[in-house]
Amino acid sequence: MVLNGSQIVIECLKEQGVNTVFGYPGGTILNIYDELYKHPEINHILTSHEQGASHAADGYARSTGKVGVCFATSGPGATNLVTGIATAFMDSIPVVAITANVGLPALGKDSFQEVDIAGVVMPITKHSYIVKNINELADTIRKAFFIAQSGRPGPVLVDITKDVTANKCEFQTKSPIPVVKENKYTQEELDKVVKYLEKAKKPYIYLGGGAIYSDACAEVAEFAELLDAPVCDSLMGKGGFDGKSARYTGMIGMHGTKTSNLGVSECDLLIALGARFSDRVIGNPKSFASKAKIIHLDIDAAEIDKNIKTNASLVGDLKCILRDINSKLSKKDHSDWMNRIAELKSKFPMKYEDGALSCPYVIEELDKATGGEAIVTTDVGQHQMWAAQYYSYTKPRTFLSSGGLGTMGYGLGACIGAKVANPDRIVVNIAGDGCFRMNLNELATASRYNIPIIQVVINNHVLGMVRQWQTLFYDKRYSQTVLNDGVDFCKVAEGLGCMAIRVTKKEEVAPAFEQAIKAGRPVVIECIIPEDDKVFPMVPAGAPISEVFDGDDLKAREAK
Repeated sequence: MVLNGSQIVIECLKEQGVNTVFGYPGGTILNIYDELYKHPEINHILTSHEQGASHAADGYARSTGKVGVCFATSGPGATNLVTGIATAFMDSIPVVAITANVGLPALGKDSFQEVDIAGVVMPITKHSYIVKNINELADTIRKAFFIAQSGRPGPVLVDITKDVTANKCEFQTKSPIPVVKENKYTQEELDKVVKYLEKAKKPYIYLGGGAIYSDACAEVAEFAELLDAPVCDSLMGKGGFDGKSARYTGMIGMHGTKTSNLGVSECDLLIALGARFSDRVIGNPKSFASKAKIIHLDIDAAEIDKNIKTNASLVGDLKCILRDINSKLSKKDHSDWMNRIAELKSKFPMKYEDGALSCPYVIEELDKATGGEAIVTTDVGQHQMWAAQYYSYTKPRTFLSSGGLGTMGYGLGACIGAKVANPDRIVVNIAGDGCFRMNLNELATASRYNIPIIQVVINNHVLGMVRQWQTLFYDKRYSQTVLNDGVDFCKVAEGLGCMAIRVTKKEEVAPAFEQAIKAGRPVVIECIIPEDDKVFPMVPAGAPISEVFDGDDLKAREAK
């Protein structure tokens, strides 16, 4: 059949099973939106800003494992996607961004709203295309979805000149290109890894987001039992292993638990599963796990030996790798080592000041109110770390947060995307007041479609994490971090069509969550906490993770 470019875009989306798109229209993409108007089977969510659309597509993808899709027009519409695309790229999230550009005759002439968006996003996508020929459009979109999902997932951008969206050509429906899981390791390499596992006396498992993206959580659990080893995770690995398991020791790294940081510093074998040894995890690379042999299992060969030198590695899909390992590994008994880990857990439990209303208390009450079954999105900062530390994630795809890029303003759009994808789940965004300001306009999106999200604003009237660093390392010079400027978030929320609740006391938290869960509409809960609450434990940037300290350690140092 003969279709125009806009019809081809929609038909290709339907081929890929896309039923939801987040976006914002404009001049160059009008032809596509005009065609979209004729296809109510594709649910389009009009966000308040293109950045919100990119984060919503990201949240949709993280919570489902499907490809998230967003639309934007040329120029500022396209560039407004950049932060969201970079966020997805850093965390390996499959997103396809479709933009339209000026017509081919106008390209390269500084035309109105012309930007080389394919060039702009080249370093932050797996691939970027500009389609100038109608005959290449369908296959380009198909390749974009394939690339986004294959290997290590990530975002792909397809930019289409406006004339292509109107031109016509022959179109034939095709099935999606199958994504085949490739494993690039030999039997000899597999045997080498198993040999290290068999010899270890004090093994430790370090879990990253790859375990979630490869759907390997069941295999990870089996592996941990066979190896009889403790498990820690990165921020991206949250939910990849049962957070209530006795084997679980919490997060590792800058704001990881003392148990994880000290345990990894003592282990004789560290097994990294789908993790990339981020600087926030390893601290000083020269001292990281210095007593241990290192095994790295990952889909991306470029990550092997990039930050930490390994003794053995396997490149491939983690689910397949672990199935191979589990079939060869004999059941181990490391009871002495597990007792040592239990001793550390008992000696260094996670704790916080039990005085005024605090974010950890709010997170624990959220855990109780939702039975640990909510999808939690976050922005970036202290609240993000507290959300990672004090909510018990037991299932994958329930903690959605910007890990690699650290994008303030990510959470609300991601929350909307996750709720649209999972209408029967409770979906909650945790944001600090600094982050919330950045994209709070997306509350209008939630109210427009009556998307019943819960937005928790942890309001300490400062940029909390930056202030924490200023307190600890900059002699309390609070340069540009005080936000006590009279903004009333509850009034703003109500003005944008949402229900609002302000919480100032502990006893108000549980009723607020109960009311929000039953509301059936978007709700903002503003929680007022002290400005100088701090996230502990903590490792100073670039220090060995064995130098982790908490509030008690800080008080002891100050007393000296």
